[in-house]
Amino acid sequence: MAGKNVLIVYAHQSAGSFNAAAKDAAVELLTAQGCKVVVSDLYAMGFKATATKEDITGELKNAEHFRYGEETKVAWEENRLSADLVEEHKKVAEADLVIFQFPMYWFSMPAIMKGWIDRVLTQGFAYTPEKRYSQGPFKEKLAMLSFTTGSQESMFNSNGINGDMNVTLWPIQNGILYYCGFQVLAPQIFWAPPHITAEGRSSVLEGWRKRLLGLLSEPPLSFTPSDSFDTSSGFQLKSEVKEKQAEAEYGLTVGHHLGKPLPPNNQFRPTLCLGSA
Repeated sequence: MAGKNVLIVYAHQSAGSFNAAAKDAAVELLTAQGCKVVVSDLYAMGFKATATKEDITGELKNAEHFRYGEETKVAWEENRLSADLVEEHKKVAEADLVIFQFPMYWFSMPAIMKGWIDRVLTQGFAYTPEKRYSQGPFKEKLAMLSFTTGSQESMFNSNGINGDMNVTLWPIQNGILYYCGFQVLAPQIFWAPPHITAEGRSSVLEGWRKRLLGLLSEPPLSFTPSDSFDTSSGFQLKSEVKEKQAEAEYGLTVGHHLGKPLPPNNQFRPTLCLGSA
């Protein structure tokens, strides 16, 4: 791990929170192993969450009909993005691993972190129509989610009131991280820290600290590679891929289930998740 660059994108308002403790543990343990760790503390930075024309310097290509994706792509190519985006681009470009540390809000991430994704992962820099998913610009980088929930683990399964956590994670891990090419490590889920004892929280945090010692050697989660899809038929799964999967008990992934049962633990590994059952 020595010499690796790690970016932690952190979204919590309180330095006394469990999320802050998880972030601090990552900084401590990864730094001790020789990594250079940089933290984007979004609330402390006052990071702007809204994607607007102010993210571009100079003239717009089409001021009458502003298209954020197209305008920021051109601005990136011409070095005309706002200073805060240039700085975050530099951090991402240098990172071997990006960790997103946050409390789960409404089955997703806080708005300020979603704003970071909307603004920083610009077209051209983070993806293009030709370079996405397994061929994305960040295919040599690792990324992972590390987050707390307000609900207990038992509420996030196929019988639980909140539904299967694998399904909840799919839009973020496949639709954002893997879309940009990241190799996605299994998320670190801290189940309902407010509902366990102080001793329990300490134990959970210790589990995270132990995981951090071997984090960069973990195998990534499995996603369907880009070359499994036929570009001439609207990016549908190739017939040979479907034929190969025909006798399988489960689908390929949560999103590419082929009408079969979802593959177990496709989007997280329960043994790595800690907290209240």
